[in-house]
Amino acid sequence: MPYLVRENLFIGNIGDAAEVLQNGSSEISHVLSVLSSASISFFAEWRSGIAIDTKEIKKVYVSDQDSLEDTGHGSEFALSSDKLLYLLEYAGKDLKMTRMATPIRDMESENLLDYLDACLDFIHTSRKEGGVLVHCFAGVSRSAAIITAYLMRTEQLSQEDALASLQQSCEHVCPNDGFLEQLKLFERMGFKVDHSSPLYKRFRLKVLGDSYNRGEKIDTSKLRDDPGLSSKEVSLIETTTGRENNGTKSGVYRCKKCRRVVALEEHVVDHTPGEGETSFGWHKRRNNSLDNKLGGQDQCSSIFVEPLSWMTPVKEGAMEGKLSCVNCEGRLGYFNWSGIQCSCGSWITPAFQLHRSRVDISSV
Repeated sequence: MPYLVRENLFIGNIGDAAEVLQNGSSEISHVLSVLSSASISFFAEWRSGIAIDTKEIKKVYVSDQDSLEDTGHGSEFALSSDKLLYLLEYAGKDLKMTRMATPIRDMESENLLDYLDACLDFIHTSRKEGGVLVHCFAGVSRSAAIITAYLMRTEQLSQEDALASLQQSCEHVCPNDGFLEQLKLFERMGFKVDHSSPLYKRFRLKVLGDSYNRGEKIDTSKLRDDPGLSSKEVSLIETTTGRENNGTKSGVYRCKKCRRVVALEEHVVDHTPGEGETSFGWHKRRNNSLDNKLGGQDQCSSIFVEPLSWMTPVKEGAMEGKLSCVNCEGRLGYFNWSGIQCSCGSWITPAFQLHRSRVDISSV
């Protein structure tokens, strides 16, 4: 039997969902399936003899790019064919239920964050129209992570408090450690998935790095778009960004040799400055003011960015190598999936590094 978490919100396993879809329910009108496969055939593979009718409403694909488009469910995603975000369909007895299915594996390395907005919006809408059952295979990890995020957002709870509240309704729930870490990021981003946040950018790089280290081929669609824009578009970006930053810096990075745009401020991955060269001076007396100066972000000799589609050796699957301008072939920096230490002392993994001496930062 599904467990009641809040009014019109239930959590359960695949058996609970099969029962509801086959026989109907007076309390549940919507089902959110969080399984490794979005297809309804997963139920038949789980237990032979199960036949659940469905009628597809839409499929929505999400790209890791940040150009966004409204999907009609209150969330914004870039539509692409590289990764299924969710499948929406009428399902069950007499096709009276609405089912949304998201293909999420119960693995610590799985990227849960990119699915959260779509799932939470579906739950929110479904509770207004009836009752919604959120289920995964065992009703322990994936469904619990989604509902924990929903409680965090709607009730402004910390990750720990939201999970504890859920466990009062269903004591056996326990999201895997990777999901719990992502929910902590979700909390730190203000209960939203902010793609412009340094926290999200570092998380996304970690996901790519872990994927590479597992020997998986990097999907080139996950590289950010080449920002080599026309002069008119760059001028617009410079004016807009300069206005937002009170005219201090436009956030457009150009090859110093040929002036081609190689990165924008939105591609920069911030890092916490380390101790720099002073970390090697263990036998010397420390000078706090000097340490603070060297530890500042302004003293970093490099800029670290997200992987961009103009980075040919990255697209070709190299472990490390030089980054050269695609226009003039001038050297811009270096990349290494295992990481690079910045001049400030911080270790960035994976690292896509542009040397400050090789680029100009446009200013208004």
